[in-house]
Amino acid sequence: MRNLKFIAASVLAILVAILVVQNTEPVETHLLSATVAMPHAVLIFISAAAGFALGVLLTMSLKSKRKNIR
Repeated sequence: MRNLKFIAASVLAILVAILVVQNTEPVETHLLSATVAMPHAVLIFISAAAGFALGVLLTMSLKSKRKNIR
């Protein structure tokens, strides 16, 4: 099971890396009332990192709740 998770994470990381390398043109992003111009690759990387961080935090939260129940 751990090998499957490692393989899935590796495949996703490789796909994100390919996506980032192929999207280098600048793009304007609207954040609330501000407009930020950045390479598309940076925006994809920030989105992927935020998703990863949220996944880790959610997993840690669920694990701590399970420990408290037992």
